Amino acid sequence: MKIPTTIDENAGQLRRALVKFTVWLDGYGETSWDHQSYYAGFFGRCAKGLYYKNKYLGIAAVSPMVFSEAFFPAARRLFHQPMRLPIADAHYAMGFAFLHEATGEAGYLDRATHFLEVLQKTRSPEYQEYCWGYPFDWVTRTGTIKKHTPLITTTPYCFEAFAQVQKLRPRDEWKNVLESITRHATTDIKDFPYGDHGMTCSYTPFDKGGIVNASAYRAGMLVQAAKLFQRKDLLEITTRNVTFVLAAQNPNGSWPYAKDGVRDFVDHFHTCFVMKGLAKVYLLTGDQRVFEALENGVRYYLKNLFDEDGMPRPFSVAPRLTVYRNELYDCAECINLCVLLKKVFPELEKTLDTVVAGVLRDWVKPDGSFRSRRLKFGWDNVPMHRWAQSQMFRALSFHLREINTRL
Repeated sequence: MKIPTTIDENAGQLRRALVKFTVWLDGYGETSWDHQSYYAGFFGRCAKGLYYKNKYLGIAAVSPMVFSEAFFPAARRLFHQPMRLPIADAHYAMGFAFLHEATGEAGYLDRATHFLEVLQKTRSPEYQEYCWGYPFDWVTRTGTIKKHTPLITTTPYCFEAFAQVQKLRPRDEWKNVLESITRHATTDIKDFPYGDHGMTCSYTPFDKGGIVNASAYRAGMLVQAAKLFQRKDLLEITTRNVTFVLAAQNPNGSWPYAKDGVRDFVDHFHTCFVMKGLAKVYLLTGDQRVFEALENGVRYYLKNLFDEDGMPRPFSVAPRLTVYRNELYDCAECINLCVLLKKVFPELEKTLDTVVAGVLRDWVKPDGSFRSRRLKFGWDNVPMHRWAQSQMFRALSFHLREINTRL
């Protein structure tokens, strides 16, 4: 495939890939298997839970699934049924909204509207305010998070999707949804002191905080809500969460997954999550502390989280053996971050061009969907909406919108 050499060629190639993807999505449907399919069913949950309780017995229990993931990824179909995931629906809503803005085609805005209407129906049912989580029981190191428990790493994407489409096609009900999400994020999600002035927020309504990207997500969402609703009190919460995220940054510019003394790994997409949250804060507030953290973070990111060919590397500090070389999710979040921050840090432009070219060259399948992982041997070609068909669609649509704005 010819690598585009001009903005016009790049936009044309992007648009063709995105149109082909939308045709694939129409035919494939809006449910899919998932990265967690191996562990979402009864036997997978038991094996994963055993791993966290007894490492050696757990390794024996999960090894068949790890082996399958490495060599026979299509076998995940045997472990759980296809699912609809709100985080994917939110990304599709944003992606179609960006595609509408890039092309002017009203049909794409209709598609974005459809996904918002789905999100209104798939909210966490036991909560008064609008919020979203996973449609399966999620076994973690600290216990099982029951299905539909709201996650502060999912709900902000839904907020962003409603806010984006609301600007293009205003509805009073969507404004009410945005207000409800904001109430959820400030009441159901809790704050816990960290240091002199920081606050770490909970990942769910039930934990004690400490996960870095959770506070970054919440800060990035609440700073947007503060502007939308003209509420200074939301900026105060944002500042406390940002203070925690800045304090959590390592001297080398990286961020660990959590400040709990255990989960100190540094990986690609969680690093992007943290920097995207901070970027939203900086772009709306101009906070110099945030700029300096981002400057150090970008320096570390470019030096340590890419392979020699310029494609995203999954980990700089890995917590365990990995069975793959590259991850679609990493590529998508890299593109999102670079588009968001390239005007602030121009060095990201080269990375953006390299990764987009690599994705269009190697990761687009003949049917228009994206490969999910480059394994040690071969590819994982199982299309998973959350991991990360929807994220890549949103990222490339965002990039196309920005290119067309420049033309």
